[in-house]
Parts: sequence; structure tokens; C-alpha cells
Amino acid sequence: MFASDMNPARDAGRVTTAGAVLFPIQFTWPHGGRSVFLSGSFNRWTELVPMSQVEGCPNVFQAVYAVPLGCHEYKFFVDGEWRHDERQPHKTVEYGIVNTFDAMPIPAEVPLVHPRSEILNNMEVDNGLMHRVSAVTLNQAMPRISEEDVTASRHRIAVYLQAHTAYELLPESGKVVALDVALPVQQAFHILSEQSCCFQGIPLAPLWDFRRGKFVGVITASDFILILRELVNNRSNLTEEELETHSIAAWKEGKAYLKGQVDGHGRPIPKELIYASPSENLKDVALKILQSGVAIVPIIHLEDGLFPQLLHLASLAGILKCICRIGESSSRPFAMLRLTASLSSALDMLVEAHVSSIPIVDDNDSLVDVYCRSDIMALAKGRAYTHNLNEMTVHQALQLGLDSNPPYGTRSQRCQMCLRTDTLLKVMEQLANPGVRRLVIVEAGSNRVEGITSLTDIFRFLLG
Repeated sequence: MFASDMNPARDAGRVTTAGAVLFPIQFTWPHGGRSVFLSGSFNRWTELVPMSQVEGCPNVFQAVYAVPLGCHEYKFFVDGEWRHDERQPHKTVEYGIVNTFDAMPIPAEVPLVHPRSEILNNMEVDNGLMHRVSAVTLNQAMPRISEEDVTASRHRIAVYLQAHTAYELLPESGKVVALDVALPVQQAFHILSEQSCCFQGIPLAPLWDFRRGKFVGVITASDFILILRELVNNRSNLTEEELETHSIAAWKEGKAYLKGQVDGHGRPIPKELIYASPSENLKDVALKILQSGVAIVPIIHLEDGLFPQLLHLASLAGILKCICRIGESSSRPFAMLRLTASLSSALDMLVEAHVSSIPIVDDNDSLVDVYCRSDIMALAKGRAYTHNLNEMTVHQALQLGLDSNPPYGTRSQRCQMCLRTDTLLKVMEQLANPGVRRLVIVEAGSNRVEGITSLTDIFRFLLG
């Protein structure tokens, strides 16, 4: 703690705790470190509150702590050394320099309770300003947004989406990689494992049938998960020959049999490609993605007498980015796994639970990493897919990705998190970033996993 001449009892006397009125305050340490803690007069300097690294900002640590009414002093314990933030209000006392802030009630004429988003916005202390925040008792119910406001917001967004077209999703420059259906599955696996064939971090590619002169489908990481899972279930290790003798077209036909998509004569039923034209409005494009359960919808320009032109791949992230230009998470059950779980169990969970990612947690259910469908592509390194997947752990599978693609291992890029108290706009802005498809909802401080919210959840809420 602080120097031996510091008197915690003396500091405690400066804080009024009557009435159990507490303010949840967000503290921020923006100067880096390996381990960062917080302590202050609000907890009598007797507790070190752990601070969590902000995803995407490796030098920024934050923690939310409920403090009582009054004037407070606090300091950060960074890598074993007490420090203060010079960019926030501070003063010199007999035991050193401490940061300060006031938690003060608002004037009597202003209602004591404000909407949760306003309270949180007003209580952040990371901008270095002194704050006046409204009193919120622990047992007081937080007000909810009215149904009328929700309906009005949905209507405004629906009108915006209907007024804008898929053409507006096209970047100024870029490329889209397509694969021929005659390509062997093995080659497709290795091609998609390359970063250049990932769309917003998702390994996938539209499929072109040269004989028919049109795009006929999309191959994704889910296809490789199904292939490996079938081989695991049949107690067979994958051989080079098995992948070299199957084209993408043959696999798609076999997949139809596997899912029972056959006609009365036992022949596979061709699955029509779901695509959008550049002139379709964004609401229709979003509904196509949601209703078909796909990650992307190709934007294809068709003109009589000419080959189809593949212009772009529309995704919910791209559409959300458009929505964010105008300035509740899912309550469904979610699954978690430990690092020691087998890779085959992770693949089973991805398929059977119809999810695209699984939070990987420690013994305290705190977030460690995330295993996603796209992580299957890391098995291409060293042909690890030929090994027994029942004996490979999730930790080993994630390590393969780290070894084959160093940026892949940056936890701040892979483990995107949010709090239950984050505003919808803040969540939307995070999900609109390239490569971010879901946010793990965690408890402030402990990073204990509480749920997941995804692009699909946001759009079901907005368009529901």
C-alpha cells in the first residue's frame, strides 16, 4: 500500500457513507503496464481493485467501482509501484501525490434518477474533469426505455436502410476472391487459410462454376468443420488422398446428402445462391442475411449477354457501419469451454449449438480467449488436420493460429468485450469495426463471462 505514515482511518473520515448511496464510477489508467490496480479513500485504502485492459487499447486499463458521496482521493498500483495520473485532477498531500474527484449530488430541482446511459456517460472520470453525478441507491430500479422510444428508433433505422442501397457498401478499392468448384477441397482449405482470402476476418469465398457460367455458392470455415467432424465421428484420421480426391463440387453434393437435402429420387437438390443486386436496399439485404443464416451475401451485377460481375460481399458489419453514420443483448443460452477441452468438443459445439464462436474461460469463468469458426483454418499449418482432433486441445489449436499468423495472437483483437451497461450506440460502433462480429459481455473488473452479443442480435433487435 502507501507509505507507513499513511493513516487509512484518517482518510476514511473524509467520506460520507450514510444511506448506502453509491455511484458506479469508471476509472481509467491510460499509461500501460502489465498489472494495474486501483485503491482510494472510497475503500479506505484497504483493497486493491483489479483493472482490466481495454480491448484494442493495450495501454489503457479500466475498472468500475461504486463509491459513496463525497470528495475522494485515489491512486493506481502499476506493476508493484504506486502512481498517479497527471492528466487527471491531483494534489499533493503529506504521503505523496494523489488523484482526486468529487461525487456530489445534483441540485434538488433536478430529478435524482436519470436514464442509465446518461448516468454512465456523466460518471466517467477518464477525461480528467470533476463530475457532479446524481444519486442512485443500490435497491432502486433503473428506469427502462419506453416502448414508444424503441418503436420510434426502429422506424427511423428501417427508413434509413430502405433509403440506401447495397451499392453504397462498395469500397473505393478492394478485391473479392472467388474459387472454382472444380478445385480440390485440400487446395481450397489452404487458400482460405491465407489472410488475403479473408473477408473482414472471415475465411470464405464465393464459388464459380465455369461450366454453368455463374456463381453457385459460397465455401466457408463451416464446410471444413463439417468435414473434420464427420471424419472424427467415423473414427478416421484425415489423409491427403481423401482431400485430394474430392472437389468442392463433390463436397457440396455430399453435404446435401448429409443434411438430407434430396428429392424423391434420392438426388441432391441444388441449393440456389443467395445474392443481392447493387440496387437492392440495405434492409432487404440485411433480412436476406438474417433469414438465410449466412455470414455474407454476394453483391452481383447481372446484365443480359454478359458474365455476372461479383462486386462485393455484403455483411451485417458493413451495413451496421452505414447505420452508425447517423448517429440488450441476446438472452439465449451460451456455451463456454476451458483451454483444456478437446478441439473435437469445440467443433461439436459450434455445429450443434448453431454458434459462430465460443468463449474460452479459466476456472473462475473469466475470459481468456475466443475460439471461432474461422480458427479452423489454422489447422492448415503443418497439416494439423491430419491429427487426432480428440487429442488436440483448444489451447493447442489457438496456439497454431498464433504461430502461423502473429497478429492473430493479439488478444485485444480477438477478445472484443463490452459491459451490460454499455449503450447500444457504443456496442454498434464496436461491432462496426472491421473483423468484429461479436462482443463477449463480461463483468467489470473480473472479466467473468456473462453472455455474447453479435451482429445478428443487433439486427434482430433493430428490424424485429
